Amino acid sequence: MEVVGQVSSRRRWSDAEKLEILTEAFRPGVRVCDVIARREVSSSLIYTWRKQLREGKLAGAMPSLPVFAAVQVAELTPPAPQPLPCASGLIQIELPGGVRVSVDASVDAGALARVLSVLR
Repeated sequence: MEVVGQVSSRRRWSDAEKLEILTEAFRPGVRVCDVIARREVSSSLIYTWRKQLREGKLAGAMPSLPVFAAVQVAELTPPAPQPLPCASGLIQIELPGGVRVSVDASVDAGALARVLSVLR
């Protein structure tokens, strides 16, 4: 026979117990669901108590104020173009205006001349 524990819906928790459970449940590296099972408390109560704690409605707890991180906005500077590594036989042509043409050593000279004349 297996006995399955159930969360009691009528248990009265003191504020000290609530604070202790919240401290345990929201400690870094702890899973809230593990604390819920171990302490036999419903998940909705945990989050209700956490809200009460933030609002200062639990005895001995001060309301927590929002915490903001300092942010600095820096101007976006585009990165300087990095030259592409040249493979053996690769020809890179950089035209005024930032246009780059890369061809290999076996390019047809006439076709390349036509392309460059259009890009100038």
